[in-house]
Amino acid sequence: MVTEITWSAYLAILPEILLVLMLFIVLGYKSFNKNADGRTSGIVVAWGTGLILVITAALAYAFWGEIAAVDTSTGLRLPVQHWGDMIASDPIGIVFRIMFLVALMLTSMFATSSPTLRHTEFYALLITATIGFNLMSVATDFVMLVVALETAGISLYLLAGYVSKDGRSAEAGMKYFVYGAFATALMMYGLSLLYGITGRTNFYDLAIQLQQQGSTAASPESFNSFLVVVAVLLIAGFGYKISAVPFHWWAPDVYEGAPAAVTGFASTASKAAGFALLMRVFTAGVVGAPVQGNIWWAMLVAIAVLTMILGNLLAIYQTNIKRMLAYSSIAQAGYVLIGLVSFTPDAAGAAIFYLLLYVITNIAAFGVIILVSETTGSDEMSDFYGLSRRSPYLAVAMLLALLSLGGIPPAAGFFGKFFLFRAAVDAGLWWLALIGILTSFVSLYYYLGIVKYIYLYRSDDDDVPIVTSRAARLALTISTVGILYFGIFAGPAINWTRSAADWFFSG
Repeated sequence: MVTEITWSAYLAILPEILLVLMLFIVLGYKSFNKNADGRTSGIVVAWGTGLILVITAALAYAFWGEIAAVDTSTGLRLPVQHWGDMIASDPIGIVFRIMFLVALMLTSMFATSSPTLRHTEFYALLITATIGFNLMSVATDFVMLVVALETAGISLYLLAGYVSKDGRSAEAGMKYFVYGAFATALMMYGLSLLYGITGRTNFYDLAIQLQQQGSTAASPESFNSFLVVVAVLLIAGFGYKISAVPFHWWAPDVYEGAPAAVTGFASTASKAAGFALLMRVFTAGVVGAPVQGNIWWAMLVAIAVLTMILGNLLAIYQTNIKRMLAYSSIAQAGYVLIGLVSFTPDAAGAAIFYLLLYVITNIAAFGVIILVSETTGSDEMSDFYGLSRRSPYLAVAMLLALLSLGGIPPAAGFFGKFFLFRAAVDAGLWWLALIGILTSFVSLYYYLGIVKYIYLYRSDDDDVPIVTSRAARLALTISTVGILYFGIFAGPAINWTRSAADWFFSG
């Protein structure tokens, strides 16, 4: 284990260092220029994030082949760790960071179209949330995990309730805070139990210690029961983060009440960060590998099935488009859980690939919602009547986003679901893949319903165009091109995420 601070240690957190630097620049600009326009801050954040994204991608290219350490006593393949063995330096961290940076860049662009969000403080909170997400994806120690989780969580609570004059936004922020605090408390209690029995906080050290104690325990049944209790507490904390059933009740109200830009950001980056934590904690063997036949593997499977079914069924009855996409987001978490419970490199790689596509797709959908709601003053589905006549460009962008969420080619979501379901079948979970396919067909009902409103329905405002800023048009162009590109040329991306997922498994 590497504990000394070297240039490699600084390189391991270079994206976070650059984000902190950008945060100081944005806040400093506001301090020295009291009349600064919030739109300028948004553009600075978008371009700055784009630069950090390029640097992070360059790091991926330069250090992708770095060799991991292998613990000879257990055979575990360990990432190179820095900063007191709290930060991992491995390809999987780079993949998730790229997701979060893309989400930050696109959200910043879309937010410039909303007058209520054109404040430097709003973009500062977006940056701090991204820093938290980044650290969550590379954390290898429970201390770092909690710090990163709270950094991201507190920022999101404030962002959800940012529009204080809007009662729905204030309510969303409060509900997000209350539910989040409760879920975090459950998770931290589980972590305290692990620390109490092992005296370790590093994921990999803790896993090795648990293996040794399990093999020498006087009562293996009691020890396994203890691990099940810990797993339940951890699943409750992580389940809230990814809005999986039955920990999903906060999502519809929060997503509906929060500003659309915040909803798009939270529903993608936050969910991806939650899955990054789930994968890293469970593949490290902290509470045992999620293999078929073990009791908490069965719990995860049950959660995945309920999440897919309930999320899609409840989405059908929604009339508010943000609320509908909230239930859609719940269902998407169920699909990604298929990759986790399959517990193979192919399945994990497919899950990460799916999350990458989901970030681009969902932010594109919420970007259109932002632009439409700024004109109509609401976010009901009826606001999308005749959108194809009011703004053909927005109509096409929304069409592609909905097709991708539904898994229809040539949109990217088709290959995302195809690789997930194929990995499940290869792992012997054909019945789980079948449930995923059937619920995907259910989702087409409400996704194509929006398409029907856009192209077949008419409204009294058909002749009122929807104005879009240049930043918003650029963000929509980037996201829609991404949806089409990954829907046609999925091979390199899935190979990339598959090779990254290898680092989650034993060497």
